Amino acid sequence: MKESLYNVRLLRIFLSVVNNQGFSAAQQELNMSTSAISTYMNQLESQLGMQLCNRGRAGFSLTSKGQLVFEEAKRLIEQTDSFERYVAELKGELRGTITVGILDSMLSDTQVNISDLLGDFSRKSDKIHVTLKILSPFELQKEVLEGKVDLAIGSLPTKMSGLRYSPLYIEQHWLFCSDRHPLYNPKDVSIEKVTEHALIKRGYWSNAEGMRHGFTRYSATIDSMEAELILILSGNYIGYLPDHLARRWEDEGRLLRLFPEHFGYTAEFSLIIKNGRSREPLIQAFRDEIDVIFGREAARLSHRSPT
Repeated sequence: MKESLYNVRLLRIFLSVVNNQGFSAAQQELNMSTSAISTYMNQLESQLGMQLCNRGRAGFSLTSKGQLVFEEAKRLIEQTDSFERYVAELKGELRGTITVGILDSMLSDTQVNISDLLGDFSRKSDKIHVTLKILSPFELQKEVLEGKVDLAIGSLPTKMSGLRYSPLYIEQHWLFCSDRHPLYNPKDVSIEKVTEHALIKRGYWSNAEGMRHGFTRYSATIDSMEAELILILSGNYIGYLPDHLARRWEDEGRLLRLFPEHFGYTAEFSLIIKNGRSREPLIQAFRDEIDVIFGREAARLSHRSPT
């Protein structure tokens, strides 16, 4: 029975099914067919001697005992992963899975070439498996705090306790409208006319954030920079975009930067790690790559705080 209970592979499959709310939704993450997942789940239920989940036309749900097993399985897997990291650290090897979180639209940001960063890091060892997640600022911090993401790079309007933030660089945001918008002709536009329009709100902004940027009304809500760009290009909206994301469209004349001397703000990007984890081998190796990209100043900032 002990051997069955500690079948870590079956427990990992179970956790994936629950986190994805069903067999079909877990296929991509597990790289398995639903029939294979069903077979493994039947094995786990048989070994434990209890039904863990309900599946059928009514949808996926955990049984009461399944919920208890799920909570214990999460703790066991976290302990197993922690043990594996500890052994790897003792051996001095770079191996295992590291989950990295970033914000959307970072691909066009020349201040941190995220593709090169991940490529250089993964070439350190062929035993490194990278999982990349694109999340909102709130989700980014929450998943680092919960251990679902090992480290993240992002700009955060509010910070959470229990996390370490190492400043990396500053991102510039400007206010834009498209060539289809009434504000596109600067000869007939004033700052007052601009603020009469409603602004696109980001889902993680507080209600007072628009006022801080000079606006009292919102016209739409988005949860990604790409979604905001799409709405602005539609011609019915104005909103703030990172300059690197807007540059192509601005060069083509599709976007107009509105009164940059008045409308604009900066966002500080940081490397985010949960307190106490910064010296784990994979995380330390990733920090080393960050230091290479940003130079000695970034290295100083990244290491000045206690781990």
